Amino acid sequence: MSNRAVLEVIALDAKDAIAARSGGADRLELVTDMAADGLTPSRETFARIRAAVDIPLRVMLRLTDGFAAGDARAVDALVRAARELRAEGAEEFVLGFLDEAGNADLVAVERVVAELEGCRWTFHRAIDRAADRDALRKQLADLPGLDTYLTAGSASGVDAGLPTLLAEAARRGEPGYEPQILVGGGLRLDHVAVLRAAGVDAFHTVSFKHLPAPGT
Repeated sequence: MSNRAVLEVIALDAKDAIAARSGGADRLELVTDMAADGLTPSRETFARIRAAVDIPLRVMLRLTDGFAAGDARAVDALVRAARELRAEGAEEFVLGFLDEAGNADLVAVERVVAELEGCRWTFHRAIDRAADRDALRKQLADLPGLDTYLTAGSASGVDAGLPTLLAEAARRGEPGYEPQILVGGGLRLDHVAVLRAAGVDAFHTVSFKHLPAPGT
């Protein structure tokens, strides 16, 4: 059995997707508008990327900058976006919303997840802005399809968050800690050996050029 790490790369279009796949990516996170840290791409963009590469695609569900889902109409728009992308063939997603207190916004998350029945999804770096990471994990523990947390361990990035990442990796398998840790946000190659030694087996980057070497 291979112990190769999962390598996920952001792609904004088919050209990005092809370059990332050629560079060793195992999976892509599809977004638009990186100035807003990644928003939901159009279904047309998804279709072009799906036609260009044959590796798994996780599609961002996030319509505005920040980690708040917005009001009921905004959540309705997220649900519609999810429905349209599923109709286009999307099977994996990325999402995550916090309320004003920094807790998981369960109303918004549960409404969107209900539209994703049968799909796997990542809770993204909203966890790095949470008031209590452990409490958030336990809030979300029973939601269907959640198999990954994208996290740097800190809102400031992996340098600051490394101790948190190592501590959470040591709790893998505990209630709330079953999902895979996907490390991204200021990730550098010199972080990878330490994280791999702790059992972290998934990494996220904005460019295939900065991926951990295959086999690490």
